[in-house]
Amino acid sequence: MTGQPIPVIIDCDTGVDDALALLFAVRHPGLDLRAVTCVAGNTDVDQVVRNTLIVLDHAGAGDIPVARGAARPLIEPARSAAHVHGQDGMGDMGLPDSTRTPVDVDAVTLLRREILASPSPVTLIPTAPLTNIALLLRTFPEVTDNIERIVFMGGAVAVGNATPVAEFNVWHDPEAAAILLTAGVPITMYGLDVFERVQVPAADVRRLRESSEPRLKLAGDLLAHRDPAASGDATPTGGLGDAGAVCAVADPGGLTTRLLPVEVSLAPGPGRGQTIVDRRPRHGESEIHGGAREQALVDVGLDVDVERYVKLWLETVGG
Repeated sequence: MTGQPIPVIIDCDTGVDDALALLFAVRHPGLDLRAVTCVAGNTDVDQVVRNTLIVLDHAGAGDIPVARGAARPLIEPARSAAHVHGQDGMGDMGLPDSTRTPVDVDAVTLLRREILASPSPVTLIPTAPLTNIALLLRTFPEVTDNIERIVFMGGAVAVGNATPVAEFNVWHDPEAAAILLTAGVPITMYGLDVFERVQVPAADVRRLRESSEPRLKLAGDLLAHRDPAASGDATPTGGLGDAGAVCAVADPGGLTTRLLPVEVSLAPGPGRGQTIVDRRPRHGESEIHGGAREQALVDVGLDVDVERYVKLWLETVGG
């Protein structure tokens, strides 16, 4: 590592794989985690705050401010992913509460404060529905002057998970995602196309689960809960999920991106929440006949060095 650590803020809905992301961000020497903001998504926002504080304890984090954010999307009601993350968002492991407490300001206020106070531009890493980020950008647009980049976990080029075409974080609050794309800062989309590929081998998951170190055991249990096959085997593999987006900030060389036009479908119906990524080499008939649209250019993740990110995460969290 050379130079100063990258100042980062994670906006999350902790969440099994958000927890994996936090464990990594706290411990990577090239990242300076300045704050964590919480939003409804995988579970309700109060549970997200609780989970986040627990994970920071296990990670051995210092006094990192944590703030409660939006309890629901901009327009629609909140819709959790309890069937994936458990009723408590953390695999229903029965973890005891942390003695930490959140700060006494809301997430948008904390985001503004930390971004503007940072001596160098901040990288935002949203791993959740983008409600807090949209509210920040609309309320305090001046923060973009001190944002280096936004690397968000969300969207999909090919296949969705919340619907056949829409990824959960974008589907949960499509209007917020559309606002994000107008931020006027460089944006990287770490979508399902790369998200689902980064799997920790079963032997490593087993090793972590058998550790007597609470941080490592938690990491292993979280990974086992992320077993993509949901096989119930004694030695499941485990998806890094959101943690891959943080790896992409610490080590951008492991992610292959292409600058492409992206927009979010906001219309009601089966396409709502889809990230429409234009990979065509030239305009088609729609544009030729006057249907051109102004689309944000986004660095879209199209390929990932799986072994590189798995090794990076294991060495960082286990170090």
